[in-house]
Amino acid sequence: MCQLFDCLLRLTGDTMSRQKSEFRFFAFFVCFFSGLFLAQAQTAAPSEGQQPAKPTTTLSVDVKVVTLPVTVRDKKGQIVTNLTKDDFTLVEDNRPQTIKYFNLDTNLPLTLGLLVDTSMSMRNAFDQEKSASKTFLNQMLTKPQDKAFLIHFDREVELLQDLTASKDKLSSALEELGPTQEVSSPDSSDSGSGQRAHRGGGTQLYDAIFLAADELMKKQQGRKALVLLSDGEDRGSRETLNSAIEAAQRANTVVYTIYFKGEEQHSDYGNHGGGMGRPHGGMGGGYPGGGGGYPGGGGGGYPGGRGGQHPSEAPHVDGKKIMIQIAEQTGGRMYEAKKKENFDQVYTSIAEELRSQYMLGYTPDKSSSDESYHKITLTAKKKDLFVQTRDGYYADK
Repeated sequence: MCQLFDCLLRLTGDTMSRQKSEFRFFAFFVCFFSGLFLAQAQTAAPSEGQQPAKPTTTLSVDVKVVTLPVTVRDKKGQIVTNLTKDDFTLVEDNRPQTIKYFNLDTNLPLTLGLLVDTSMSMRNAFDQEKSASKTFLNQMLTKPQDKAFLIHFDREVELLQDLTASKDKLSSALEELGPTQEVSSPDSSDSGSGQRAHRGGGTQLYDAIFLAADELMKKQQGRKALVLLSDGEDRGSRETLNSAIEAAQRANTVVYTIYFKGEEQHSDYGNHGGGMGRPHGGMGGGYPGGGGGYPGGGGGGYPGGRGGQHPSEAPHVDGKKIMIQIAEQTGGRMYEAKKKENFDQVYTSIAEELRSQYMLGYTPDKSSSDESYHKITLTAKKKDLFVQTRDGYYADK
């Protein structure tokens, strides 16, 4: 372009001095518009061999983070709250893992479920259960996002109050706490047999845990805990102990158990039912979405039953050991109420523990990315410290 400009200047010569300024002005515009035209042409048509720019591709990676609620106690049983992630060693399936998130975080939403055994063996503790449960919920539901629900179980499992942040609704539901009422068979008066739809008793403990974990807790985020009050003896559940514990593990839910040795029962356990029972107080269809029974159960039945034993055929088990197993395998703790008057003390201890949990998080290595159960071992480096957390997780996709 500069050569073109010089050429135009030479054409003017000394003999055209009178028109020198006009030619210079003309030459400037020729150079300017020629350069503009060439630049546009190069932009519109890339040179041979040059590939057009491709749009940037963003790779989205789904990274699984395993979170663990952790409680640490010293040799005296006191809760320890001044630790850091460097005070722990974490192993998954015999492979060391790096703790990436660690905090004493009580600001996460809290979802609580109260599961209360209302079989006849527990009838003398009902009043104390109601009072202690009200106090406990008032202590724990301190933020608008905190929620709780109430389930009672005996020969049926009933949702007395669905998830709510309302303490008034929970208090009203607790007032209804008591054994499931027997319903006379419609044709009992005609037959003269006096047979009822449900005879005797039953304690569907495992079904209650399974349903609470699988249908309610699994959908929630944040801190989650079930508080189970029972003598630990199951009679008539369709689920097994292992399937109930697995449901809680899959829902990342800690189960705290309160063992209370109830009275011996000598009733004729004729329970053949299952699933969720009739709702109290206009709950409208039993368990949420269940239409009067376990969801999809056809109005009271339990779909795909897992071969639960008839109560009279079930072997006697040690209820206390059952309650310990449920708590330990879900990262909780078993408390024993040796007398009905100390329920308040037990609930206070559970509340203290829930407020003092560390939240630990890590990203498993690639070899852990399957749907099997993965064993976790978390230990404290300092001596005489006891670490309480769940012992594994299911890597659901």
